[in-house]
Amino acid sequence: MNAGWLAGDVALITGGGSGIGAAVARRFVQEGARVVVLDRDPDRLAAVVAACGDPARAHAVAGDVRSSEDLHRAVGEAVTRFGRLDTLVANAGIWDYQRQLTRLTVAELDAGFDEIFAINVKGYLLAAEAAWRELVRTTGSIVMTLSNASFYVNGGGPLYTASKHACLGLMRELAYELAPKVRVNGVACGGMRTDLRGPESLALGGRSLAASFDRMPAGRRPPIPLDGSSVDPADFTGPYVLLASRAQSGAITGQAIQADGGIGVRGFATAAGGDHL
Repeated sequence: MNAGWLAGDVALITGGGSGIGAAVARRFVQEGARVVVLDRDPDRLAAVVAACGDPARAHAVAGDVRSSEDLHRAVGEAVTRFGRLDTLVANAGIWDYQRQLTRLTVAELDAGFDEIFAINVKGYLLAAEAAWRELVRTTGSIVMTLSNASFYVNGGGPLYTASKHACLGLMRELAYELAPKVRVNGVACGGMRTDLRGPESLALGGRSLAASFDRMPAGRRPPIPLDGSSVDPADFTGPYVLLASRAQSGAITGQAIQADGGIGVRGFATAAGGDHL
């Protein structure tokens, strides 16, 4: 496959075993790229590689984004197998299921903070550290999965919201530090039907966001302005392709595309979040 906006490019996608990461991997291959997908679950990795349709264009690496060694190994395998690295998609993350401060014990707050920030923030920073040298060589790019919670409150609880605000700041800082060689941007996604899990430290590792959508009453749609807005991860992949493409966004860095169905113009659902106190 030579056609597409990413023809000839090589991308590393962290947290690519499910959800938006897996959807981006499939879309990048469709756009002509070759991909290396990193995830902790070998079975999910195998499924993603198979779904990409061409084993010669997709490679799986089992690893944890909290491990610099695993991330350096993934970068090394990308270069060894495909000869280069053009794009890092920093994507692995967990959600706190909107667990409010007043509903967290001190022990839960302490452990939950460490786990969420280690994956959502430190994982992005370690991935960028592992990849930046190769990205300088190719004048490549980093695309970070952000969130509506990078800009607005109550897309999660205080732990998740703080982590995603931190990712927005990290994206902007790296856009400055890695210019002019490497572009750094983000996609601030809204809610999707994915296997997004919660922190194991809060006993939320067995939940998934898809299950939450499935429990939504029949006929009720997510509270976002765009009527019928999709919650399918595949429909969020376009901005990733745009930002990874040199030809299409070569002058764009330090920017976040908000693909959230219009959360920013929704207005207030309630006057105060603490009415239950």
